[in-house]
Amino acid sequence: MSFLQLQQVGKTFEKGQKAAVHDMSLQLEKGEILTLLGPSGCGKTTTLRMIAGFEQPTEGTVKIGDQVVFANGKSIPPEKRGIGMVFQDYALFPHLNIEKNVMFGLNKWRVRERKKRAKEVLELVGLEDYAARFPNELSGGQQQRVALARALAPRPHVVLMDEPFSNLDAGLREKMRFEVTNILRKAETTGIIVTHDQKDAFAVSDRVVVMNEGEVQQIAAPKEMYRCPKNCFVAQFVGKTNLLDGEMCPDLKHVNTHIGKVSLPEQTSEIIEDVKVSIRPEGCRLAEQGMYSGHVEYVTYGGEFQELSVRLNNSGAEAEPMIIYAPIEQDVEVGAVVSFDITPELVALVD
Repeated sequence: MSFLQLQQVGKTFEKGQKAAVHDMSLQLEKGEILTLLGPSGCGKTTTLRMIAGFEQPTEGTVKIGDQVVFANGKSIPPEKRGIGMVFQDYALFPHLNIEKNVMFGLNKWRVRERKKRAKEVLELVGLEDYAARFPNELSGGQQQRVALARALAPRPHVVLMDEPFSNLDAGLREKMRFEVTNILRKAETTGIIVTHDQKDAFAVSDRVVVMNEGEVQQIAAPKEMYRCPKNCFVAQFVGKTNLLDGEMCPDLKHVNTHIGKVSLPEQTSEIIEDVKVSIRPEGCRLAEQGMYSGHVEYVTYGGEFQELSVRLNNSGAEAEPMIIYAPIEQDVEVGAVVSFDITPELVALVD
């Protein structure tokens, strides 16, 4: 039995308007970390707020553990759901020290137990020596860990985090992805994170839910989603890709496109003549005698790689150039002719 369940949950704010969330069905296992990923306005934060009880669904059922927290218009209030919440701006109380911030949600506990629990969770997040300090004396990453400690203190069933990394600079962001995941794992806590950043989602999640315009596009583990996106939206949202129209070959293992024949990672069972394929840029590898060739229109230095825009020799003038990632140590100039092969494992059929 799944630990948290959403069954056909929907939310419409005003009658006659398009639903903010439509027919959302989702199941989480205890201890799983799941991310809701999508662009602004896709419904991910509304979904998080419905789980927390801050928004009441228009339809559907929400269940946490053995408790139905929403069904048939009846809703259990947020404070009785066993939910811990970490807000985007951390929402720490500036006039309370770190220990008192963490103890804030433990008002019904005895004083000695509150202090003991605050010490436990501060040790868990590595801030036991900062209990007497105030929020303005901490870095952004430390404030985030305090907010997480406060959410974990009451021993919630689920911790919800809304854009937890958005206020951090690039270096700290990468570090906090690891730390937050590690803390949730040590606490054996089920976590749901909302983000619009694919790197955040892939770094912290067991599974990712991609949403667009209020609807779920795909639910999958990060590697599976990147390698096998379900449709064009997912393929483009979770990383750069080349989308090509083509015709399926009779062997159901290759697709004829304007750049030539492209191999699929495995034979498909679908007999469809007109198809669309997604080819990841890192799946296009430069080779002296590569199967495909063209001239370089531009080169963008990306730090870890060079991004090449390659106009293929056999593609029409209206066809989009191919995006290819090349090693940074390789000298490639605009106007140069390059050849490359395509790795089938990074090719996928998409809707």
